[in-house]
Amino acid sequence: MDRPTRMVPRPTPDTQHYWDGARAGELRLQRCDACGHVYFPPRPFCPACAGREVSVFAASGRATLASYVINHRPAPGFDGPYAIALVDLEEGPRMMTNIVDCEQTPEALQLDMALEVTFLELTDEIHLPVFRPAGGGA
Repeated sequence: MDRPTRMVPRPTPDTQHYWDGARAGELRLQRCDACGHVYFPPRPFCPACAGREVSVFAASGRATLASYVINHRPAPGFDGPYAIALVDLEEGPRMMTNIVDCEQTPEALQLDMALEVTFLELTDEIHLPVFRPAGGGA
């Protein structure tokens, strides 16, 4: 019996820029042209002021670990243990992700540790942003 695979996100017109960026090796965010608020996840309006004039830009890819849980139970596309994390992007937004390229233990996953984005190729079209310790991991 084949092992279930990780679910693959489906881009929408409002998120296509994000997935195009990930495929190109960029973490793309949006910034409101009216108030300057940077936000994630992608949407066609600013969550701070409801402005509809927004710009897309390539983020630095740097983040810090804000919180995490280590899941030891397998799930489709995952073998335990694996970290489900909240990271604070250098540009301000917080995003949910996975931490890769390091031991999945409390000793290795230190809050406020420096992280950098990397991308998992799920399909030819969908590359998923995940984070690893800054400098390439352990």
